[in-house]
Amino acid sequence: MKTGKLALAAALLAYIGVPLLLGGNNYVMSLIIAALVIGGVALAWALLGNLGGMVSFGHSAFFGVGAYVSAILTMEAGVPVMAGLVLGGLGAVVVSVVMLPVLRLRGPYFALAILAYAHIFKIVATEWSSVTGGSGGLSSIPRFPDIFGLDLAGKVGSYLIILSILVIFVLCYRTIRSSHYGLALRAMHDSEDATRVIGVNSILLKALMLFVSAFMTGVVGAFNVHYISFLEPDYAFNGVWITLPIIAAIFGGYRTLWGPVAGALTVYLVDQLVFKSLIPSGHQLILGGLLVAMIIFSPRGLLPLLRKPARRKHAAA
Repeated sequence: MKTGKLALAAALLAYIGVPLLLGGNNYVMSLIIAALVIGGVALAWALLGNLGGMVSFGHSAFFGVGAYVSAILTMEAGVPVMAGLVLGGLGAVVVSVVMLPVLRLRGPYFALAILAYAHIFKIVATEWSSVTGGSGGLSSIPRFPDIFGLDLAGKVGSYLIILSILVIFVLCYRTIRSSHYGLALRAMHDSEDATRVIGVNSILLKALMLFVSAFMTGVVGAFNVHYISFLEPDYAFNGVWITLPIIAAIFGGYRTLWGPVAGALTVYLVDQLVFKSLIPSGHQLILGGLLVAMIIFSPRGLLPLLRKPARRKHAAA
């Protein structure tokens, strides 16, 4: 009951409180939207690592492909923007199919192989100028429409869209984790060979997690391109779309449902609003030190750290 009340209070604060309190501050709202975009990729990365047992350095591939698929379809084929988000996610799933051979790799070999794919897609986007615009990029990409008088292209409208996307993704993540597929995936972490003996198709389960993670990242990439209305290869496949999400996921607690999102909001907003004002040209050094301190003192992340006092109080009672 208490958890349900907290969830309801958090939902009311996110959907009503934030727009009412900060909706008029375009700068802060733009930072929150950027943090949620990073949080979306962090959540997808954490799902692949937590359930699939695979550490990826190449989620920028899914982010960029999702962005390009949605941008091109809405510009050239007249696809509605909201439908373009889903198609961007499906486009990322399609390209993830070519990555299936690397599922047999483990550890750093898998991570580096996925990173190589991200560089390949960046080269393709640069050279295929007749479709992608090449290094010059695409401009005037359709923005979000007005629905029931709400300008979804504005800061508040865009915030509500990305927030809703993340809520849906968290619910899907929770459903998968609590299903028998989630149980099999967790068992694979202890002994993949043992789960194969009892009939679990580990390669198939890993592939499914790769597809889900790719879809989530592709949707977030598609959202971002319609939010900023511009796209070029160096931006779409930039390494920042994997480095910041990894930092956010680890900081917030990548084994928790909301940890990656909470980590993204904390890391990005504190860095931009506090550290950047203190040290304009070297503020990321403080961020790096903060991450190291979190790993040392609370390896499980921010959310588990915040829950410890509550657990102690409950135990004492």
